[in-house]
Amino acid sequence: MPHRPSRRTVLVASAAALTAPFVPTAASAAPGARAALPGQPYASYWYPDSLPDGSPGDGITWRSLKTWRAEDDPDLASNRAAVPLARRFTPTPVNPTARADQARIQSLVSFADTAANPAQGSPTADYYATTHWGYVDELVFWGGSSAEGLIVAPNAPVVDAAHRHGVPVLGSVFLPPVAYDGDLQWTRDLVQKDSEGHFPIADRLAAVAAAYGFDGWFINAETDGGDQELAADMTAFVAELKRLGAEHGGRVCWYDSMTVDGSVNWQDALNDRNQPFFEAASSMFLNFNWTPQDLTSSGRLAGRLDRGRYELWAGVDVEGDGWDKSVDWDALLPSDRDHTASLGFYRPEWTRNHLPEDRTPEQFHAADARFWSGRSLDPSRPDTDDPWRAPALAVADRSTVDALPFATAFNTGHGLRWYENGEITSKTPWNHLGLQDRMPSRQWVLRTEGTRPEAAFDFADAWHGGSSLLVDGALDAPVTLDLYATRLSLTEGTVVELTHRTDTGRVALELAVATGEPEAPGEPHPYTYLPVEHTSGGDWTTSTVRLTGLTGTVHALGVRLTGSGAVAWRLGALAMRSGDPQEPAAPAELRVEPAAGDGLCFAWRGATGPVRHYDALHRVLSDGTRRFLGATCQQAFFAADVTPEQGENEARFELRTVGELYGTSPATIAVHPW
Repeated sequence: MPHRPSRRTVLVASAAALTAPFVPTAASAAPGARAALPGQPYASYWYPDSLPDGSPGDGITWRSLKTWRAEDDPDLASNRAAVPLARRFTPTPVNPTARADQARIQSLVSFADTAANPAQGSPTADYYATTHWGYVDELVFWGGSSAEGLIVAPNAPVVDAAHRHGVPVLGSVFLPPVAYDGDLQWTRDLVQKDSEGHFPIADRLAAVAAAYGFDGWFINAETDGGDQELAADMTAFVAELKRLGAEHGGRVCWYDSMTVDGSVNWQDALNDRNQPFFEAASSMFLNFNWTPQDLTSSGRLAGRLDRGRYELWAGVDVEGDGWDKSVDWDALLPSDRDHTASLGFYRPEWTRNHLPEDRTPEQFHAADARFWSGRSLDPSRPDTDDPWRAPALAVADRSTVDALPFATAFNTGHGLRWYENGEITSKTPWNHLGLQDRMPSRQWVLRTEGTRPEAAFDFADAWHGGSSLLVDGALDAPVTLDLYATRLSLTEGTVVELTHRTDTGRVALELAVATGEPEAPGEPHPYTYLPVEHTSGGDWTTSTVRLTGLTGTVHALGVRLTGSGAVAWRLGALAMRSGDPQEPAAPAELRVEPAAGDGLCFAWRGATGPVRHYDALHRVLSDGTRRFLGATCQQAFFAADVTPEQGENEARFELRTVGELYGTSPATIAVHPW
């Protein structure tokens, strides 16, 4: 039997704890607590048209996509992505083995059960908050089940984080195998035609992607029992979906499942049994049992069709074994000749799921770094003896840091607490991937002639959000840490600001600025080192460095640390700007409406000008105490369990805009009578 994605764990074990909204004033929801938060918006999911017999389970709503209209969608404001797809560039590869123009990576990730993807995060730090976007070319928001819905739109936080890093996101269309209660009627519903021969569900899929702001669909038709006529209709459906989405840059990926005779028969290759689907789609995910001959013949056929071999994703199932998965890397990503196809990772969130249930964010990021950067944990020093050929060894990273102003607080999109300006404003764990900053694409390159310290995201303290960058170890020689590959134009007034702190030892800090590329792949950047104000004693300090004397374009930013003995140094924020920072405009028309239970729904009109996110929504108590409720990139927010204080007749709320440089706007006020 062909190896294909397991559905037993896709939709059962992912994230029972992720079913409550990000409301730091509320206690974390217990597993299965969806029904206690009826006002919480979730990512949308549908059946194509007809619904199953019976009744949905608790917390599940059965919907027909055929009847969906954007103007009637009550959760559209919460589900609409706010970040446009960023443009990317490819810097000089950080090692000689990484290829800049060959295989790319598609990542198929199940963030939660189909019906349990919150639209605005949740009160737990336990989340797949990957930071290695530089290696990913396309993300598939994996999901769908016969009991919940077959069509899954990605939630806004995931799309916003991916788009910030230049990664398109696809929703999932899953037509289950009969063994998983698949019904061929759902396949026929999907490809039904109107009186003019068009496909109304294709029109709805394209409309959803446009309204929600994501980038296309992954089509996985695994319900057996069809015939040639159904296969022909499916081919035409895929072609029409691609055409309808083209106006918005939409993509369609076809999974190697249904064949031209309508049966489900995984080919593990591109051949005459599935060629029409590939020709209709933008790309194709090849099933997992491919051989070297399969990849070679598939690439040749793609070329004869005037298509590229890297439009084929060779599936690698890492759901069960992660980096211990046995893969014929020399067939897929050979080191002595061109790559034969692109790489399709199925379920890389294994880096979270294989850890114990009491896992910490630090444990997750350590595992994720091992998966993406390799055993050496430094992409500039690839361990070529590692049986796991990590993406950093074969695929050149990409960056989106190409315009000023630029700022980061190294916020990974989850944390144990919420920080603002170095102060804790909420002690409740949280996740909201849409609040993730642009992450360094090379984690972590440290160059030294002495002992190499460790660099990692740390959650014990932060400047803004939930995390900071910590360098920890014994320094016996200067250490240069690469931070960002950039394309930032210099002007006379360009400055860099670093918010930093020395927790242990004593450090001399320099800003590293490169105005050119390395001489060759794997070589260091030609940095100029500029001194930064020295600090010690455990206080956050913001230092401003003027880039006087430098001209042209900044190609890389980093820091150099010099010290002796044990050192723990953290970087809380980094910003680069030309001219004085501008105060962001305030949001307008903040409205508050009661929701089910003791919840409140907030909505507002977005601020004019650049917006990083809306932060923070606070409740202001009668004694002046400000209680943090949350932050979001969207123009709507749901807060659970908001009840009157003793003797309180009305509640006062404040909302602010956060700009690219983390400056905040004046507060917009709303009063809600009890």
